[in-house]
Amino acid sequence: MIRVAICGTGTMGRLVLDTIEAQQDLQAVGFVEPLAQGDDKVQSGEKIYPVYQDPGTLFEKTHPDVVVDFTNAQFTPTLVEAALAHGVRPVIGTSGVAVETIDRLRAGCVEASLGAVYAANFAIGAVLQMYMAALASRFFDSAEIIELHHDRKVDSPSGTALTTARLMRAARDEDFTMNVPALEHLPHARGGDLGGIPIHSVRLPGFVASQEVIFGGFGQTLTLRHDTTGREAFMPGVVIAVHEVMNRTALVEGLDQLVGLGK
Repeated sequence: MIRVAICGTGTMGRLVLDTIEAQQDLQAVGFVEPLAQGDDKVQSGEKIYPVYQDPGTLFEKTHPDVVVDFTNAQFTPTLVEAALAHGVRPVIGTSGVAVETIDRLRAGCVEASLGAVYAANFAIGAVLQMYMAALASRFFDSAEIIELHHDRKVDSPSGTALTTARLMRAARDEDFTMNVPALEHLPHARGGDLGGIPIHSVRLPGFVASQEVIFGGFGQTLTLRHDTTGREAFMPGVVIAVHEVMNRTALVEGLDQLVGLGK
């Protein structure tokens, strides 16, 4: 039985709880909630789970094997330090985590021979899209990314878009060729630029998460699109990561490494 702590009591945290409870070999043990007050609890059916503001306290009292984090990038460094100190394996899907935090997690996992997973996206379709975008990058010299999310998303571009662009650039020996307008009526109308790939962020109510990667060539275009219509799309990836992290002794970056698409 793998004991799982959950970081965050919001929509994603509750969805992770439902998913963990549905697995025969996984057991939820409690929640970390930075905004917790007093004796907060989470009830699911007849089960009542403790909620702690401090991750170290939760880890000391419940002894989890894994902690799943879909909260806020500002809190992730605190969670990482506590997890490393208590030998808890982090599975992190929080968007916008700083490079310094990932570097610290990577080094800490090596020092402790501890497994961890950090992924920009846990939806299998998004992982496949990133893989295929990197593959197509060898054959097209121009590409753009449009990512569309709900209006409550705090960062832009999305972590998925940044990861996609980095994978696309790494698949080539040079930057993509990007149109630079001679006249720009509005600043940044062509989007942000990573490796010659313009990235455009849309934030509107009604979206969950969608991404288009558009390649252009002489006489043709290729469009790869993935739509997340519900947060349930992330849960199979979370289950895979929770199981696989138990067999790892270092940080795994990207779900592709766990589903046979990584190098």
